[in-house]
Amino acid sequence: MNLPIPFHLIDWSQLAATTSPGEQGTASSQCMQFPGLRLRIVTYHPGYLADHWCQKGHVVHCLGGSVETQMEGGESHQLQAGMTYVVSDAMSSHRSYAQDGAQLLIIDGDFLSAE
Repeated sequence: MNLPIPFHLIDWSQLAATTSPGEQGTASSQCMQFPGLRLRIVTYHPGYLADHWCQKGHVVHCLGGSVETQMEGGESHQLQAGMTYVVSDAMSSHRSYAQDGAQLLIIDGDFLSAE
């Protein structure tokens, strides 16, 4: 059961960023965690390619730049600034590639469970 979240203002400029390597390039992320809910601002630096296929559900909104969402079956989708995609847990196997870099707001949590 998710706990209610009272009004909460997030000043992203005050949250430390962590940097993670991809198969190529790096990504930086700032995270705010609530019970059953995770909010992140993620920056894919130019040339970033994720090092894994993800089956987790997300709401992904592109704040700037563009990112190619590659599906394990070979299909791909271009997400540009102002665009959003939504997928539930276990409904796809996907990874990100950002040739020129991108900044994303990523929301995930229990509400995306396919069960």
